[in-house]
Amino acid sequence: MAKAQETVLEIDLDALAHNYRYLRSKVAPETKFMAVVKAFAYGSDATKIAFKLETLGVDYFSVAYVKEGVALREAGISRPILVLQPQPTNFEAMIESCLEPSIYSPRILRLFLAAAQKLDQKKYPVHLKFNTGLNRLGFCENDVAHIMECLSDRDEIKVEAIFSHLAASDDLDEARFTEGQISSFEKITTAFHPKLGYRPLQHLLNTSGILNYPAAQYDMVRSGIGLYGFGNEAKFDQELKPVATLKTIISQIHRIEPGESVGYNRAFKANGHQVIATLPIGHADGIGRQYGNGATYVFVHDKKAMIIGNVCMDMIMIDITDIECKEGDEVLLFGKGASAENFAATANTISYELLTGISQRVKRVFIGH
Repeated sequence: MAKAQETVLEIDLDALAHNYRYLRSKVAPETKFMAVVKAFAYGSDATKIAFKLETLGVDYFSVAYVKEGVALREAGISRPILVLQPQPTNFEAMIESCLEPSIYSPRILRLFLAAAQKLDQKKYPVHLKFNTGLNRLGFCENDVAHIMECLSDRDEIKVEAIFSHLAASDDLDEARFTEGQISSFEKITTAFHPKLGYRPLQHLLNTSGILNYPAAQYDMVRSGIGLYGFGNEAKFDQELKPVATLKTIISQIHRIEPGESVGYNRAFKANGHQVIATLPIGHADGIGRQYGNGATYVFVHDKKAMIIGNVCMDMIMIDITDIECKEGDEVLLFGKGASAENFAATANTISYELLTGISQRVKRVFIGH
């Protein structure tokens, strides 16, 4: 594996394959698998990730916005793609790219029916989303009658799937709440099928749902963070491999005197003679100011080096007083051997935010096949 010569996000496609196979092993062979590749595939590269997963046999993809789905289609991805939060202004573009919308409210249903009629669509596949407790997006249970009234004597769309989203499947202290969501989803689908006249696909489980509530896998499961190496629990993290590794290099080394300051606002002042290194990465790359001033550390030759002073837009400074190193040496922020979850926790956030926040100006380098 080549050493970094600049700031790079290394993406391991073999680790992705390992994670997919591990998660796939947790559900029945006939259960479909939807891979979540929104937000540039959790900060990596949606196109490369989707192509790899397509070769591995993923059944479906999902993205947040129409623009993301259109980009995948233009790149040549052929599997069905669910758009989780489509906006009416993009409905025509969505239909033109054969993307499947999440229909989550009476307004969105009404407007999508109008768009489908305008484009002369017949039985266009849609996924109806129900709110079972997350209280974010979704129809209510008592909307079933209204939905059926809207669909009566209409053939522009076909309900391809009914789904919901678990709020706390990663927290076993909230098991009762999660079981309540599962029961609510079951009640909704049981009421819906006879009225619809056929049984659409049902999907409910996210990554932690797959791992903690496999009995509720229904016809399809959805995984996002698990594919990228995180199971939201230590015992599952041990089974998964991080896909993304963020590396940079030492641009310059300074030796500073007692009382000298480092960085903007003189946020760090040396207590004694210290050696510091400047790295070419900053908050414009996704490493926010909350990681500075001794909150977080990076690794130089497997040794911890604290981030000192305020994080700058394009640079951070680290304390290397007790570390033997030189300019041009590689520095590891997170990835293999340095959990992104741990890095994020130092700033009271989560791996999701850290990963998806890595700027697109950071060069992506791919390893594996």
